[in-house]
Formats: sequence, structure tokens, C-alpha cells
Amino acid sequence: MAKKYVYSFGGGKAEGKADMKNLLGGKGANLAEMAGHPNLRLPVPPGFTITTEICTYFYDNKKKYPSELKAQLSAALKKIEQITGKNFGDRKNPLLVSVRSGARKSMPGMMETVLNVGLTEETLPGLAAKVGGERFAYDAYRRLLTMYADVVMEKSAGIEPVEGKGVRRHLEKILDEVKEKRKVEFDKDLNLEDLKKICALYKLKIKEVLGKEFPDDPMEQLWGGVTAVFASWNGKRAVSYRRIERIPDAWGTAVNVQAMAFGNTGDTSATGVAFTRNPGNGDNKFYGEYLVNAQGEDVVAGIRTPAPINKYSQSEYNKSLQTLEQFNPKLYKELESIRQRLEKHYHDMQDIEFTIEEGKLYMLQCRSGKRNGPAAVRVAMDMLKEGLINKEEAIGRVTPSQLDELLHPVIDPKEEKSAKVLSKKGLPAGPGAASGRIVFNAEDAVKWFKRGEKVILVREETNPEDVEGMRAAESILTARGGMTSHAALVARGWGKCCVVGCSDIDIDEEEKVMKVNGHTLKEGEWITLNGTKGIVYEGRLPMIDATEENKVFNDFLKICDQIRILKIRTNADTPDDAAKGRAFGAEGIGLFRTEHMFYGKNSEEPLFKLRKMIVSKEADERRNALDELFPHVKKDIKGTMQAMEGFPVTIRLLDPPLHEFVPHNKEALQSLANSLGIDMEALEKRAAGLRESNPMMGHRGVRLGITYPEITEMQVRAIFEAAVELEREGKKVLPEIMIPVLGSVNELKNQKDIVETVYQQTCNKYGIKKITYLFGTMIEIPRACLTADSIAEVAEFFSFGTNDLTQMGFGFSRDDIGGFLPDYISKGILPEDPFQSIDVSGVGQLIDIGVQRGRSVQPKLKIGICGEHGGDPASIHFCQKVGMDYVSCSPFRVPIARLAAAQAALEQKSAAAGKGKLVTKKSAKSAKARR
Repeated sequence: MAKKYVYSFGGGKAEGKADMKNLLGGKGANLAEMAGHPNLRLPVPPGFTITTEICTYFYDNKKKYPSELKAQLSAALKKIEQITGKNFGDRKNPLLVSVRSGARKSMPGMMETVLNVGLTEETLPGLAAKVGGERFAYDAYRRLLTMYADVVMEKSAGIEPVEGKGVRRHLEKILDEVKEKRKVEFDKDLNLEDLKKICALYKLKIKEVLGKEFPDDPMEQLWGGVTAVFASWNGKRAVSYRRIERIPDAWGTAVNVQAMAFGNTGDTSATGVAFTRNPGNGDNKFYGEYLVNAQGEDVVAGIRTPAPINKYSQSEYNKSLQTLEQFNPKLYKELESIRQRLEKHYHDMQDIEFTIEEGKLYMLQCRSGKRNGPAAVRVAMDMLKEGLINKEEAIGRVTPSQLDELLHPVIDPKEEKSAKVLSKKGLPAGPGAASGRIVFNAEDAVKWFKRGEKVILVREETNPEDVEGMRAAESILTARGGMTSHAALVARGWGKCCVVGCSDIDIDEEEKVMKVNGHTLKEGEWITLNGTKGIVYEGRLPMIDATEENKVFNDFLKICDQIRILKIRTNADTPDDAAKGRAFGAEGIGLFRTEHMFYGKNSEEPLFKLRKMIVSKEADERRNALDELFPHVKKDIKGTMQAMEGFPVTIRLLDPPLHEFVPHNKEALQSLANSLGIDMEALEKRAAGLRESNPMMGHRGVRLGITYPEITEMQVRAIFEAAVELEREGKKVLPEIMIPVLGSVNELKNQKDIVETVYQQTCNKYGIKKITYLFGTMIEIPRACLTADSIAEVAEFFSFGTNDLTQMGFGFSRDDIGGFLPDYISKGILPEDPFQSIDVSGVGQLIDIGVQRGRSVQPKLKIGICGEHGGDPASIHFCQKVGMDYVSCSPFRVPIARLAAAQAALEQKSAAAGKGKLVTKKSAKSAKARR
């Protein structure tokens, strides 16, 4: 039996269903579900889906198809003909179809679509007689000519036109010239003779630009459309979007061929896009836009201003337009009923596309609606309360990147009150706020971003070609388009601040200026957007954090805490950092770097005393300098432990090489010599002696403590005395002393002897018997992973320093990777930046070896990570898998880590259930105990 490549749907039946997304793509699977599921059977135009397997075959076989496909496609086309009563290519009653893409994960606007396929000079009269008259038929033909020439004859053929000289631009110029001559603004105002003239001119221009004629054969059009959609999977914008969204190239796209439903037959027809809940804030309100006498592309293109479907969807820019509820109350009621049925069926917010053809409603698509972070959390929590989903499902409905959006800044309310408003007529399409310099095209946005500038991309309207620039920009501002426009959909999917449809803006892209309400702003000038309210301000406004008072946000994280197994700590270098971490729910500090008190705020005095210690000649002189430094170190450690309110604080002893703290230019050195009262020549000699050829692998970390034991003594004494004093104040503390850059257990033994000596001295000084603390090490050298069993005989905890472990594992210098790593990623040598996400197959093996060997000696050994990877969701999943106790990340990544840890626990639970096991917090702890 031949392998099945084509799945039909329509007439109340379907060969596919919703859980077949990997094979049918998201769009095809949902069309089948809407058309054929007994609880739905919605009015879906019949069609068929060509599977993603054909896409894979297409690229594996030099863009050819398996021999079975032609017969299967013809048979599926016959089914559409039987259901509709129309025939493809028939002169009197022609069937027209749309050809669309559909990957398993939504990629809005990134691949190609061709509408009205099957319309030719021969079938035009039949369409005119059967559907909407001659004017409608020629308008449909004009649209087909444009799309087919652009998508199939140019892009799919691999023709790369000069910027702005593609065939679509040539055709649009013809259209604009006819409209200007006729003095009409919109396409819908053109008459029959205009459209006939335009179609004739289009055909001549297509032949002139592309060197061949538009095909007037229905089957040639259909196969051309199918091939063009498959080819668009590897189009520039689709590849860029996949890279940003981490969508595997191997997935491929399906192709959906569906009978056309026409929203442009006249004033009783319309087309629209709607969401079962508001995608901007999560309100449980039906939200959407529609256009009378239009096709679907018109709504998202922003060429005409869409009208709201109901009063709730009204905004400043469309409040004067008739709502769909007013336009056709009966159809609106039917659509509202479908909205409720879809949510009840899918248990999720849906994005739906619909068309009304001469008073009859058709559903063209439904999919899980793209929503911004605030909306994602709100929808998840509301659906949990409504009983539509459970806690585990609620956690799965919010991605870490969406949660990150809630951590985005908002404009300081005090400053916003007095800020100069440029326009209030924008639509709030993306969350939070952003300031940036104005740029007017995607290419400049990327260029400015690469040189470190924050930019706001200002466009008349965006299109899929702008995707790279949209990603590079802090925010996006468009003059046209609604909440369902391309800019709004993409920005919402990325959680990027965005204001669309700001009609006050007049943009001159060539001159690179914009005018708004009497103000002229040039490229490079600062503006600020409030993406939550749709307001544009002049200048750069200060931002503040918006999460503290967000009850829904905090309630959601409490649910995550009920599920997760991993503890979440924060990396903090000051008491302020510690307080921020606690405010975000951190359960301790995984990395307190003692050296950071010598940078930044109030660092002048401790840095001077540190430098005094560094340039000391003798041990006694060095000890005297360390005695002067001691109160500063103790104060910072004490403040940080106090802010942690009894949670553990891992304090890493001095790590960087000493030369980092000594200035290298002559003027700064002279100033230091004067301050210290020493000879400049002697200081220069001492500073030169500290410099190293490869400081990353030089005299740093534990090596400093071995060479200069008094440095370790001072830091440990500061930790113990701070702990005792806080205990006496009635505060619970749990310091953890961490030795960095360890390669041998003997290094750890050497430092442990110092720690135990200082411990006893401190107990004697304060007249106490015990100070509670842990002694451990940072595992950041490959040799430490391999000898973790011997190290575990001395250490009470391991903390993997994944930044340095990645450097040493790859042999990469983190400071120098900019020259080659982008090429490694773009050329597929590495799948992603290993400093952003743990390299599971290489560095991950070192970590796993370290965990297993450490726990083979000490089953209850506490283990975590404290590098940048501690806030990366994929790395957190890895940490859960290898059995770590905690991850540590920057304060602002703590909420994301709490969510990622919960999702990792659910993933592990699901995997275990598949093997007949159950993982809970209790069982995870007992598993560690058994190890």
C-alpha cells in the first residue's frame, strides 16, 4: 500500500486531527479538527493537507516529489469538487483554491501564500456568473497575478531582484498609477474597466520583468503554488525566524490547499481575524477586527483600517467604524458561539481567521493565539480558576521568554506625567516600554544594533522582510496596521514593546524623517514608547520595574513553586543585589563574589586598601594592609547575609588575578604611587611583575590563597565574625565558603586547614562552641570534574562554574569569541552559543561525570550551578536531569528560573510516567539520598 502523503478535510469529515501537528503542521491539523471532530464540525471550506514528509523529501531529492503524490493530490482535489459542486478549471462553475503553508509551530507571515489559484482567462466568466460579478472576478484575478508572479515566478524560481525592483513592486506601481489617475484611495473603489486594464498591464509587466508569461493553466498554477510554499521553508525570512525561535530546520512545512471563500464579493462579504481573549492583556473578552469587501491579506497588510468586531475591540483609531456586531448581528452571534466552542474544545486561547461570503460564515483557521507575557500569565491563571486547565497545564502555558516580558521596565509614572506626548493614537500591541534612537528601515536597525545602539524601528507598516530589523530593535512603531497586523503579531510573539497604527505619524523614509503633530524628528533622535497604552513620547524617559505589585504574576510563580524540585538561588555581589533576589523569590545566594566590592558604588576606599595590599613587599606589610581592608569586607558580607534572611549564602573567595585591580596607564599609576607614598619606579616594577600572558589560567583563585594564605585568612575571618554577630542579633545565617579555580584535592585540603584554624580562633574570640557553615568548591576546571570523587571527600558542596568550565572545555576565550562564534552558529558548526546554554553533549558530560563521581563518595553532597547558565531554561532542564539541588542566576532571572524549574520537573515526571515511574519532590529527595 502506497504511503499516505495527502489528508483531506471537509463536509463534516477529516482524515487528520489536532494531535497530528508534526505530520500535518499546526494549520492542517486544526483545519482537520475543526472540520471533522464530532464536537465541532464547523463551517470550514473543504481542502487537503500535503504532509511535512513531502517537504523533507523535496529537499532531500533535488526539489522533486515522490511518484505517488500526483495521484493522491488529484484524488483529494476530486473530494473538494464533490463537496463544493464546483470543478477545478471548469469554465462555467470553476473551483478556486488557496495554497498556504503550515509548520508545526506558527511562523506568522514567514512563508508564502497564493490565493485564487485556478483562475484563468477561461474561468473568469464562470466565476463572474456564479459568485460576485465581473468586477469581483477581475479583482480576484489581479490579486492572483500579483501573488503568483511574486511568490511562484520570482521567489520560488530563485530570482534575487535588486532592492525595491522586484516584480511585486513593479505591479504595485501600476496599481498606484491607475488609482492616482482615477483619484481614488482604495483598491475597492476601482471599477471594472480599471481592473481589466490593470490585469492586462500586469501580464505585460510580468513578461517584461521575469522573461516568461503568467501560466493560464489551473493545474500548472496549483503545482507552482505547492512548490513555492515548500521552497519558502528555506526562504531568507523563514530561516531568520527559525533561528530566532529555535525551530529546527528538519521539521519542514506542510502545504494546505483549500477551497476559496471570498470576502471581497461585495458589501455582504467580509474577512477578519479575531482572538477568543485579548492577546494584549489576557482579558476574557472576544477581540478582533474585520474588513468589508476584502480578502484576508488586506486585514494584516494594514492597507485599509480594519473595523472592530464588537464594542470591546474599539480603539481611538477605529471607534467611528461599524462593528461586525452592528454590520450583521446574526453572523456575529454565530461567530461568538464558535469562539466559546473552540475555547471549550482546545482549553486555550485561540486565534481565528474567518470569511463571510455573501452572508455565509466560513472558518479558515484556528490556532493557539500568540500572546504577550502579561496576557499569557493572565490567561493561564484565569483558565485555572475557570476549571479549563489544571496547575500543570497552567505552568506549561507560559514560556520563560513570556515571563521575562513581565520583568520588562515601564516608564517611571512620575516622569511620564510631565513627559512631552507626541501621539496618543497608537495601538498597544506589545508590552512594557522602551526608549531608543529612531531608524527607518530594517537594515539600519541591524547595523545600529551591532554597534551597540538602542533603536526603535519606525515604519509605515512592517512586512516579513523586516524580521531581522524587528528583532534587533528595542521596539517597533508603525503608522498603519491594527492589532492583527504583521508588526503586532510578531512583536507580541517576541514580547517586544510595540505601538502600531499610529495615524498621527507621517514618515519620509528616503529623507529619514518623521513628522508627528507639528514636530519633525530625524534618524538618530530619541523617542520612548509605552507599549501598554499605545503612546509615543519625545526623548528618553527613565524606566522602573513593574513586577512587585503584580498579583497575577506572583500567584503564578507560587504555583510554579508547588511543582518544582530545584531550589533557585541568586548571584549577588552587594546587599542591594541580595534584596532584589529575595524580592523575586530567591532561596539563597549561589554566588557572592568578594571582589565586586572593589568595583562601582562606594568602592574607592576598599579598592585603595586592596591596592595597598597588592603592592606590599613583605608578608607583614601585606597583613597590615589586609587588616585595614577587613572591616569593609566584613560589612559587605554581613549586609548580604542579613538580606538573605536565613537562606544560605555561598561566598566565593577572591578569584581574579591581582593585576586586574592595579591601573595600567601611567597617569593612574602615578596617582596611586602618590596616594600610597611610594616610589613610582618601584610601583611600576611591582605592577609589571603581576601581569601574565594568560591570566585566565594564571595566578588566581585558590592559587592566590596558597601563595598568600593571609588573603584567605582575612576573608574567612570576615565571614565567621559577620555570622556570629548576626546570630547574636537573633538572625539566622548559613554561610558557605567556596574555593574557586580548583584543580586538585590537595589545593582544597590546604585551604581547609586555613579555614579550620580561623574557625577555632573566631570561636575562642567570641566564646562560642560552634558556627554553622559549609565548606566547598567551585568546579570549573575539567580535571576537577574527572577527580570529583576525591574532591568530595573534603568538600561539603559543589557549585559548577559553567562559564569557566565552558571556556576550558572548548578552549575558547569568552572575551575573544566575537570574532568567530557568530560564524560557527550561522554555518551550523555549533547549534548555539555555549556560553548562553550548556553544551550538553560536551561540557554537559563533564558536569554529569562530576555529579556522579562526587555523589558516589558522598550521596548527600549538595550540588548546583552558578554560571550565567543558571538562568537559561534549557540549562535548567539539564540540571534537573542530572540531579542537581539548585541553580543560581542573576536577580532578574530568578522568576524565569522558578518557571523553568517547574517545567523541568513536569518534563521529568512525564518521562518517568512513560517508564512507569513517578517523580515528586519527595521521591527526588529520596533518590538523592540513595545515591
